[in-house]
Amino acid sequence: MPRDRSIIESPARERAGWRLLLTRRRTLWLLVAVGAIALGVGAWQWSERAAADGKYRTEPAKIGDVTQTVSANGTLNPVVLVNVGTQVSGTVMKLHVDFNDHVKAGQVLLELDPALLKAQVRLDEAGLSNARASLELAAANETRNKTLWAQDSVAKQALDAAVQARESAQAMVEQAAAQLAKDRTNLDYSVIRSPVSGVVVNRAVDLGQTVAASFQTPTLFQIAQDLSKMQIDSSFAEADVGRIKVGQSVQFTVDAFPDRIFNASVKQVRLNPTTQQNVVTYDVVVGVDNPDQILMPGMTAYVNVQIAERKAVLVVPNAALRFRPPEAAQSVAQRKAAPRTAVREGTVYVLDGREPRAIPVQTGISNGRVTEIVAGDLKPGDQVVVGAPEAGAETSPGTLRTRLF
Repeated sequence: MPRDRSIIESPARERAGWRLLLTRRRTLWLLVAVGAIALGVGAWQWSERAAADGKYRTEPAKIGDVTQTVSANGTLNPVVLVNVGTQVSGTVMKLHVDFNDHVKAGQVLLELDPALLKAQVRLDEAGLSNARASLELAAANETRNKTLWAQDSVAKQALDAAVQARESAQAMVEQAAAQLAKDRTNLDYSVIRSPVSGVVVNRAVDLGQTVAASFQTPTLFQIAQDLSKMQIDSSFAEADVGRIKVGQSVQFTVDAFPDRIFNASVKQVRLNPTTQQNVVTYDVVVGVDNPDQILMPGMTAYVNVQIAERKAVLVVPNAALRFRPPEAAQSVAQRKAAPRTAVREGTVYVLDGREPRAIPVQTGISNGRVTEIVAGDLKPGDQVVVGAPEAGAETSPGTLRTRLF
């Protein structure tokens, strides 16, 4: 009995369909693999091109202002600081002022115990009275001997002795009077008065303390005459001091106000050098206005003296003048070994395609970040090389990664 034809052909059709399906899948996988490989090659080429383009870091040369400064540390001090001492010894009996007190000229600051000095004055007064009595007696004897000599009753020698005794008594009176004046002055010195008007910035004595006057007068108080006007005493190296002139602008900071910049000016360049360990420095005095009196004596000041300024000039980053490609290292070493001249010369590099090209330039002043270009074939906007990328920069963060299935 013959079979149904559709039933016979069904397995054959099914096998042909499976073969077609497998062929299509193989073709699809082959296309996916080829596309992935092409995509990976393209990404690698893009990454290599990006790495080549980013081989050097650049910044533009531009027009800007440059201010050159020299720096040093210094100490803030009052313009007039008076050390008040004592000329006599004694025990502190009364203290009338303390730290930060405002005082007037002639105001009493301190009193020493005057007992011994008063006793010495009384002793001198008694000595003066005794000398005056002796003088009166000597004067009477001189008058008597003159009368007797006129009557030829005494010898000339007796008259001369009477005159000499009177003169000696007169000298003793003057000596006693001088001693009394001296001790009265010392008694006045037991009261210490302020020589100037100002502010007490230091008190070095306490109540009941004994002070001794000697060859070196002890300092009892320090009085700043006017804290609204102060000065910075700073030391500059001899290599920098030749460029510092009176009147130059100064900017400085102090640790108490780290975010604030104060303005001042050079007041004096002192000629007396200081040498320590073969290093020569010179004192530069900077005048400071302190109207708010927020700056205090003894503060450390970080001083920058403006020695030169240029407006609207061509500048490049200092890194551009330091950069050298590897192949230029030998010539740089030779140039460093060459004698220095008055003209400061340098070299910057710009990208010529993908390779740096050297451009000789002449430099002017620098502020530590950028340097003035005074001559050379460099124009505003030129991209100067400031360095190679950091480690890992040759691999672009946008590099595509693919995974084959």
